[in-house]
Amino acid sequence: MSDLRNRRLPAWVYGHGQEPDARFSLANERTFLAWVRTALALLAAGVALEALDLPVEERLRLAASVLLVVLGSLAPLLAWWGWARAERAMRTGAALPAPVGFLVLVVGVAVAGVLVLLGLLLR
Repeated sequence: MSDLRNRRLPAWVYGHGQEPDARFSLANERTFLAWVRTALALLAAGVALEALDLPVEERLRLAASVLLVVLGSLAPLLAWWGWARAERAMRTGAALPAPVGFLVLVVGVAVAGVLVLLGLLLR
């Protein structure tokens, strides 16, 4: 078992503690994949907002588009960090850490929505 543990990456996660119940690790992985899907949706929304000729004030549309693309680029990093922290906590028997990135994602999407709304009203 120690050979398997030494080959799995990232070592700072898998190199500690005991193997947790597979159901919990798989649930953690599904959460990670949901964040990745969210990142893809944010990227697609940002690109579509700028690529389509929508009746939104140009500067506000660009600002919302850039914000969505930035959020879509950050989300997988936040997802990986959250997955690793939760996996390590399960392996070491520690309490699960607080989620990472929720506030960034919620505020960013809300700001992008406000920018689009303003862009519609000011066109």
